[in-house]
Amino acid sequence: METTAHINFIAASYCAAAIVIGMLIAWVTLDYRAQRRTLAELELQGLTRAAGSARGAQSTDAAKEAAKEQA
Repeated sequence: METTAHINFIAASYCAAAIVIGMLIAWVTLDYRAQRRTLAELELQGLTRAAGSARGAQSTDAAKEAAKEQA
């Protein structure tokens, strides 16, 4: 059996894998930017991230309750 007999399949597989990985990288990058933009908009509205503080735990509980009331 020749090693070049399947070269087209091998090349197509590597090409497809590169395209899929590139698309995943683009998707994650775009999602990261969108999340950063959303966080910036929320901070402009007065909401802050208070991770690690006792006040943060209380505001998280308040936010959960507000979300339950809206649902």
